[in-house]
Amino acid sequence: MINIIIAGPRGKMGRAAVQMVQETEHFHLAAVLDRKNGGKYLNEVDGFAGIGSDVPVYEDHEECFSTVEADVLIDLTTPEVGRIHTLSALAHGIRPVVGTTGFSDEDLGELRTMTKDKGIGCIIAPNFAIGAILMMKFAQNAAKYFDDVEILEMHHDQKLDAPSGTAIKTAQLISEERTVKKQGHANEKETIPGARGADFEGMRIHSVRLPGLIAHQEVIFGGEGQTLTIRHDSYDRKSFMSGVRVSVDTVMNLDHLVYGLENILD
Repeated sequence: MINIIIAGPRGKMGRAAVQMVQETEHFHLAAVLDRKNGGKYLNEVDGFAGIGSDVPVYEDHEECFSTVEADVLIDLTTPEVGRIHTLSALAHGIRPVVGTTGFSDEDLGELRTMTKDKGIGCIIAPNFAIGAILMMKFAQNAAKYFDDVEILEMHHDQKLDAPSGTAIKTAQLISEERTVKKQGHANEKETIPGARGADFEGMRIHSVRLPGLIAHQEVIFGGEGQTLTIRHDSYDRKSFMSGVRVSVDTVMNLDHLVYGLENILD
C-alpha cells in the first residue's frame, strides 16, 4: 500500500487526483494539503461528501509532513507553492510527484542535490498525459529532418505561467536534435511587440489563453513545399491521471530527480 498526500485537492486537477487515488487498489489517501479547511476531514469540504471521512485536511505543510506517515506527495498547486512543498516533502523523506510547472534550472539543480543526499526519488512532469509525452517524442524525432518549427500551446485562461511547461520541455527536446537557427526573414520586424511569440534558440513559442480550453499543443514544422503538424489535445483532466498513477508507482523505486514523464516510460 502506498500512502499519499495530495496538495491542492479542491482544484480541478486535485479533484481528479483524489478520485484516481480512491479508485486505485494499492493507493491510500492519507491526508490532503489545502490553503483553507485545516482541521476538517475531507468529507466535510464542499464537493467531497462521502469521500475521505478518515482523511485529515492540513493547511500547514510542515505540520502535515511531520504528522502523517506518507510515502508520496502529489502536488498540483502553483509554481511558488509547489516548490516549497517539494523541498519540504523531501526534507521529511516523502517522495514528491509534481504536476506544477514553472521550476527554474536553479530549482531543479537544488532538487537534484537534495534527492541525491536523501536517496529518495522525485518526479516533476510538465505534463502527465501519455499522449502529450508521445507528441513531444514525435516532435523531437521530426526535428532531425526539419530545421524550422513553431510551437502553439493553448490553455484555459486560469493558467498562471506562459509558455506552458509542456511547450518549454518540447522546445528543449527539439533543441537536442536541431541546430540553433534564427527563423523567418533576416529583416523581419514586429510592428506590435510580441507578435512573433517567445524566442527559444530561434524557434517561436506562442501561448493562447481562453476559457473553454483545457490543454492543447501543436508543433508545426515547415520545409520546402510541405508542413508537418503534430498535435495533442486534453479534453478532460482525467487524461493526466494515468501518468500520475505511473509516476507514483515509479517514484517509490527512484533515488534521484526525474524531470519529464518521457524519462520513465518505455
